[in-house]
Amino acid sequence: MPPPADIVKVAIEWPGAYPKLMEIDQKKPLSAIIKEVCDGWSLANHEYFALQHADSSNFYITEKNRNEIKNGTILRLTTSPAQNAQQLHERIQSSSMDAKLEALKDLASLSRDVTFAQEFINLDGISLLTQMVESGTERYQKLQKIMKPCFGDMLSFTLTAFVELMDHGIVSWDTFSVAFIKKIASFVNKSAMDVSILQRSLAILESMVLNSHDLYQKVAQEITIGQLIPHLQGSDQEIQTYTIAVINALFLKAPDERRQEMANILAQKQLRSIILTHVIRAQRAINNEMAHQLYVLQVLTFNLLEDRMMTKMDPQDQAQRDIIFELRRIAFDAESEPNNSSGSMEKRKSMYTRDYKKLGFINHVNPAMDFTQTPPGMLALDNMLYFAKHHQDAYIRIVLENSSREDKHECPFGRSSIELTKMLCEILKVGELPSETCNDFHPMFFTHDRSFEEFFCICIQLLNKTWKEMRATSEDFNKVMQVVKEQVMRALTTKPSSLDQFKSKLQNLSYTEILKIRQSERMNQEDFQSRPILELKEKIQPEILELIKQQRLNRLVEGTCFRKLNCRRRQDKFWYCRLSPNHKVLHYGDLEESPQGEVPHDSLQDKLPVADIKAVVTGKDCPHMKEKGALKQNKEVLELAFSILYDSNCQLNFIAPDKHEYCIWTDGLNALLGKDMMSDLTRNDLDTLLSMEIKLRLLDLENIQIPDAPPPIPKEPSNYDFVYDCN
Repeated sequence: MPPPADIVKVAIEWPGAYPKLMEIDQKKPLSAIIKEVCDGWSLANHEYFALQHADSSNFYITEKNRNEIKNGTILRLTTSPAQNAQQLHERIQSSSMDAKLEALKDLASLSRDVTFAQEFINLDGISLLTQMVESGTERYQKLQKIMKPCFGDMLSFTLTAFVELMDHGIVSWDTFSVAFIKKIASFVNKSAMDVSILQRSLAILESMVLNSHDLYQKVAQEITIGQLIPHLQGSDQEIQTYTIAVINALFLKAPDERRQEMANILAQKQLRSIILTHVIRAQRAINNEMAHQLYVLQVLTFNLLEDRMMTKMDPQDQAQRDIIFELRRIAFDAESEPNNSSGSMEKRKSMYTRDYKKLGFINHVNPAMDFTQTPPGMLALDNMLYFAKHHQDAYIRIVLENSSREDKHECPFGRSSIELTKMLCEILKVGELPSETCNDFHPMFFTHDRSFEEFFCICIQLLNKTWKEMRATSEDFNKVMQVVKEQVMRALTTKPSSLDQFKSKLQNLSYTEILKIRQSERMNQEDFQSRPILELKEKIQPEILELIKQQRLNRLVEGTCFRKLNCRRRQDKFWYCRLSPNHKVLHYGDLEESPQGEVPHDSLQDKLPVADIKAVVTGKDCPHMKEKGALKQNKEVLELAFSILYDSNCQLNFIAPDKHEYCIWTDGLNALLGKDMMSDLTRNDLDTLLSMEIKLRLLDLENIQIPDAPPPIPKEPSNYDFVYDCN
């Protein structure tokens, strides 16, 4: 007979004694269980004791998390969180340097546990740590020369404990003094500072900026970009990552009117070229966190274009109209009449109208009207002027080449530039906030100070080339734009390292090549619509779905590493989840770092029987997406979120690393529950596999016309004398 669901078998350790095997009744109060354990070892004052996990986490068992205890868990009897917090509070104020150092080391480790953190914070522990940081340098200035390693370790452990305590979100960031901010900033501004202290200090500054508007202003006064730049020129990628994170935070929280000014400072300090040289082209792999921070910087930089993208042109604004005149002047300077021409106003207006038509504007009389649509607004005109001034030969060639063609085959430069700018803004998601999980940065955008404008210049030349290859007319405009978008997207997926390499990739993606790729894809995804083929599809579809289901379950058995997200992304931990080979239990547990390969079942502490799963929910229906916080605001994170609901009010929350893993897991979990697999990945796999299977079965019928209807059944013969009886 199986044991009751409320009884959990565990082992409990106590220093200096043999571990006890014990059955815990989850219905009993936790205090009663602790008393029972203490009585077994003849320990008085059971209220001064608590249970904690004996693994590397050392987290305390509380009434809230006791349901996470599973059969076979090893626990440890230890001092209660309140007692431990009180003792550490006293020890870190010891006059003995060695005792203080040991206490701070223990505090840095224990502060990761929210139960202990709450008790230590209740003793005003955060204030004590900030006072130690503020006065620490002066107090130990004399000792620093003879005890520099010890002092460095003390400060490092103090800052680590502070970061861990603040990460729990119990205390508001708005409570800190200017003196504390100045002290943390001073650690960043010093040229020779211990790496661990520098890391913690940068992390604290980033959190201050992201979590408090008041602190952003104070930090911005204390830290300049010039002081952060030297940290990017070192060889430590962790320090570089933290440094870019602080720059991103300052950028993100800066008021709109300050952002452009800050971008100008970044340009003056040559931040882009420093990142390109010391980070992107350094002789080492870029880790995921660095890739994320580079992606955030890329997004924030492109978002500076949003203001121009959403600004309509004022047809009455002479300065804006002068830009259009300049475009005309550069293109037709040799043909135009000199300024002192005695020609009539009508003649001049007629000439301008003709030239604006050659430039490809929709409104020949008043081209300013073409820029009243947002997006792309004035950004399109900015791009056109940049192209005309910095790539003058190419600009003049495109304009004159098209103005000499027949009307129906000319590629309208003005209209093309406006639509292309809009398309590029959509591809680069200009104006959208950076995703919490995305690492998709493009190295080529860090190779030029005006990367978006250069990107446009390459693409407008591509558009003109594709237009000629397609022999397009004005009716084909949208088709050409679709082909150009496909060319750009395919080239971007290869992650070219420079703009020249991007241009080279586009050269290989001619219209002919795109047609070949499309034809190949169409053949692979060809949808046969004749009745016999549809009937065959219907017949083999269940087999294919079963094959997909087995693949999904096999992937769940292999398992996936998930990231735990919180308000400070880089402090996130990893956890792993996998399905048992018999498909009856989900094993999961925390990891210190991202694993290389599969994680064995026995190293995952927690289990969830599949039979206990009540439902799988996704997106906004997930409990962790309903909580207050930044994650629920992010569309991309919402699309990757799913939760397993089990028992009463219990859930296991996931944020998939990417869309592919999201589809694999939601499909696999639905398959376990006997529900349909509804993901886009399943639909694509089903289409691909069905198409392949049908083609294989039809190989013998090549060049044979398959009739839409089966052949008629012949009439029954008048007699069956032709039947030969073998007997």
